[in-house]
Amino acid sequence: MKSLLHVLRRTTVLAFLLGAVAACAQAPLAPAVNTDPRQGQPMVLPEPANAQLPSLFLIGDSTVRNGRDDGQHKGAEGQWGWGNPIAAQFDPAKVNVVNRAIGGLSSRTYLTGGHWQRTLALMKAGDVVIMQFGHNDGGAINDTSRARASIAGTGAQSEEIDNLLTRQHETVHTYGWYLRKYIADARAKGVTAIVASPVPRKRWDGAGKIIRNKADYAGWAAEVARQENVGFIDLNETVARGYDQMGRDAVMKLFPLVTPDEHTHTNLAGAELNARMVVAGLNAIEGQPLRAFLRQADDVRPIVDASKVRDEAVRDATLPTLFIAGDSTVKSGGQNGAFGWGERIAPYFDARKLNVVNHAIGGRSSRTFYTEGRWDKLLAQVKTGDFVVIQFGHNDGGRIGDPANKNRASGRGIGAETTEDTRADGSKEMVHSFGWYMARYVADARAKGASVILCSPVPHRDQWEQGRDFATFAEWDAQVAQAGGAQFIDLTMLVSDGYRRAGAQTVNGWFADARTHTNDAGAQFNAARVAAGLKALPGNPLGGYFVK
Repeated sequence: MKSLLHVLRRTTVLAFLLGAVAACAQAPLAPAVNTDPRQGQPMVLPEPANAQLPSLFLIGDSTVRNGRDDGQHKGAEGQWGWGNPIAAQFDPAKVNVVNRAIGGLSSRTYLTGGHWQRTLALMKAGDVVIMQFGHNDGGAINDTSRARASIAGTGAQSEEIDNLLTRQHETVHTYGWYLRKYIADARAKGVTAIVASPVPRKRWDGAGKIIRNKADYAGWAAEVARQENVGFIDLNETVARGYDQMGRDAVMKLFPLVTPDEHTHTNLAGAELNARMVVAGLNAIEGQPLRAFLRQADDVRPIVDASKVRDEAVRDATLPTLFIAGDSTVKSGGQNGAFGWGERIAPYFDARKLNVVNHAIGGRSSRTFYTEGRWDKLLAQVKTGDFVVIQFGHNDGGRIGDPANKNRASGRGIGAETTEDTRADGSKEMVHSFGWYMARYVADARAKGASVILCSPVPHRDQWEQGRDFATFAEWDAQVAQAGGAQFIDLTMLVSDGYRRAGAQTVNGWFADARTHTNDAGAQFNAARVAAGLKALPGNPLGGYFVK
């Protein structure tokens, strides 16, 4: 009899629990809030602004959305996640950017806290979700303070616990299990899932390099993305590589200066850098679904119609000539109020002693200046005793084969490797590395008796305050110059240092667009920096030609 009563009691309790679960599943969820433990104020998470548009959802921790997403009322020097500035990269008329990340959560607690269920309810077919977890997945699986850790790895193992914090029984899974859960749920609704590895912390190893997380969360995130065949952004590695190139002092400025020991949360400048890395990672994903929604910048770097550009000729064939090759930051011709430094460099030289011929043209890269035959045209004018100054890089980035790059991207590095690029007309081109094209220019010009100077690109308007721009291109230029017998000017930093002395308010007045092209005043300033760089070259090869 006692046994029967025991069974009946268990059956009744089970029925009650099942009914409660069903009721909870049918009941509407409470509003999603993100409470800042320091202020205790509720923070309602955003929802899609326009239900008729596709949405990009972001889920993650405080490195994606920090606190109430307001920098703790400290402005740019507060703590910011990259999910805030990334919204500016997208056109709000085409896509909603919905940052549903919550500070302090892990891949586990974002799910168990009901936040994923609430976010998933807002999604529809055609949407995209980027997930970035890992910073809070370590530590204790069960305690009375956070109880947020997932099991290390990507396997199927689990652990049953009575959660000391929530007072609920819980099955805890691996970090990889939770990511796969988010991917599966998103796919079931027709939503594209993209995995991002966690941004690195501001910590250096014994060799002075930023510590990576390839052996744990960054590596596990990559493994899950590979297993599930979804897009992957290796934010951990790309940001760490950028930090290494910038150097310790510049990296320190990307974190709140008032808390120098802060190693995880960036200030706004750091968040903006991370956001750009996310966009770069998105652009590298095959069939990237968000490219059509990216905001068209005011400076879209159009390919200038060469038939409308007057070729400059050597004025006096008896004199040596300074030839200039480059892109629109070297020669813009006044289009939309933009001028390049190459159009304002001539007054620094004595016209009785030296010709200045600017062959730069907008929209070209080291690759297309070569494939279009523009280099051959310049080279045909070169003679012994001439000088050739070359600056490319602004149009060399991006993925080879991406139509958005208009067949301009060159390969990374300075090696001999090639990549096949198929054009719209079906023709194929073997694309070389950036360094290959620059080395070709050096070798060709030197074979004709000319001296060659390679310049790293002038910095972007939104980059000079945040460390260094074009770090890889500067490195490749320097390596090519050293190997080929040319000289090198780090024009990126020469101009950036000048901008810092002038101040942001003044510098902003030197641009004709949002990011890339200078106006006349900016071109004159940059030309002065180029002249200073030329004068500082070892041996001062152009010293006898400057205006006294």
